[in-house]
Amino acid sequence: MINLKDLGRPSEFWEYFEQISKIPRCSEHEEKIRKFIEREAENLGFEAQVDSAGNLVVRIPSTLAQKSRGVLQCHMDMVCDKNQSITHDFLKDPLKLKIEEIDNENWLSAEGTTLGADNGVGICYLLTIMKKINKKELIFDSLSLDLLFTVDEEQGLRGAFKIDDDFIDGTFLINLDSEEDDAATIGCAGGIVTYYYINLTNVNINEFKEKFIPVKIFVSGLIGGHSGMDIHLRRGNALKILSEILWNLNKKYKMHICSLEGGNRTNAIPREANSVVFFEEESFFDIKSYINSLFNEMKIIFEGVELNLNITIQRLENYEKNNVLSKKNQNELLNILYLIPTGPLSMHPRIDNLVFTSTNFAVMTMRENDIEIKVSQRSLSKYFKMVIWEKLKALFDLSDLEITFKIDSEYPGWIPNFKSTLLSRCKETYKEMFMEELEIKAIHAGLECGLLKEKFPHLEMISIGPTIVGAHSPDERVFIKSVTKIWKFLINLLNRLN
Repeated sequence: MINLKDLGRPSEFWEYFEQISKIPRCSEHEEKIRKFIEREAENLGFEAQVDSAGNLVVRIPSTLAQKSRGVLQCHMDMVCDKNQSITHDFLKDPLKLKIEEIDNENWLSAEGTTLGADNGVGICYLLTIMKKINKKELIFDSLSLDLLFTVDEEQGLRGAFKIDDDFIDGTFLINLDSEEDDAATIGCAGGIVTYYYINLTNVNINEFKEKFIPVKIFVSGLIGGHSGMDIHLRRGNALKILSEILWNLNKKYKMHICSLEGGNRTNAIPREANSVVFFEEESFFDIKSYINSLFNEMKIIFEGVELNLNITIQRLENYEKNNVLSKKNQNELLNILYLIPTGPLSMHPRIDNLVFTSTNFAVMTMRENDIEIKVSQRSLSKYFKMVIWEKLKALFDLSDLEITFKIDSEYPGWIPNFKSTLLSRCKETYKEMFMEELEIKAIHAGLECGLLKEKFPHLEMISIGPTIVGAHSPDERVFIKSVTKIWKFLINLLNRLN
């Protein structure tokens, strides 16, 4: 049993992190974490208010009449993802925290699941600020603060999108959702998430004269990761790998798809995907050999990156499902899946290593009468975001399948402001503290700052945070030393703004 209090200062941060790791906070299930924060605020003597969307603000007044106002902001929800081999109910089971030593440095992670450092670190920074102000260990006499905790960030920034117009007040906002302790973010991509629904016609496998056997094809072992921050790192997409294998099999063998699924989050690169397919029994060993040869050809592109990429081909015994796709549906569906783009589509023309536009083939779920496909596009340009969305819509429209769609969420980008006073104060503070320049960057991921800037245009904004690796995947971990570094940076910055 690890004692998080011993991980460094402020000890209150780690005490809170241990507590919130026992509280369910998947997207759309923030009720318990919101109640926890609300009770903590009230116990410490601060006013807490919840808006119509479920966002929470804790108001910390200044002690002087003449004051400036600021907003510190994080989101309450986390990506709930786990390895398939792990049994874990995110709605009731506490996370199992562990310390890993990597290159002689300590990192905090969770066993087989996401850690929730994205954005649990923000929650804990704000809770620690509340506690230290209550204990008079922190005094911002001429600075009043609104501590903003938003809901449902991980599913399209919905809390920020629906925030009440008069919910917060200030001249600046510091977002605590960045993941590099030596950089500050001042711009991000906009995005759009779309769900496609394809109606399917099923037939019974027993209607065919040939003897077919059920075979499960399972792609696993991929790194996955954030569909914005990690999209350019040559990581494999399990759904694309599986789709390409099935498309090739469909050309060469008699086959009938029974099930097809993979991925679970629109903002995560899918790590696992599987399909149950009926093949002629006499062809099984030939098919197995062909799949392995295809797989060996495909995985060359991931050499040096996807070290654990694996495919399993298993003949199923006592399999009870008999419904399979009609041949026409199967051919049309596999053509779409084969052609769906995924990954970076263009790079920024002036900023090195910054993705300009990307798309993520994120989730596929087959049900009794339809299949749901979830895709997301990101771009630093509103125009090019819509170009790739329209191209994907045109691809679906080319088929004869009966397809409907809904846009689940759409959010604007955040245009960098290199001349803001807040940015100047950040750079000055960082250089004085650490004797080096703070890296200033824009990112390809979506941040709530884009929506909040649109709703509160007078706010100057910046995003900072400790170093987090593998967000949105079970490999997520936070660099323990960087938690203290960002805490000191944040407090010194607030003192400068005081």
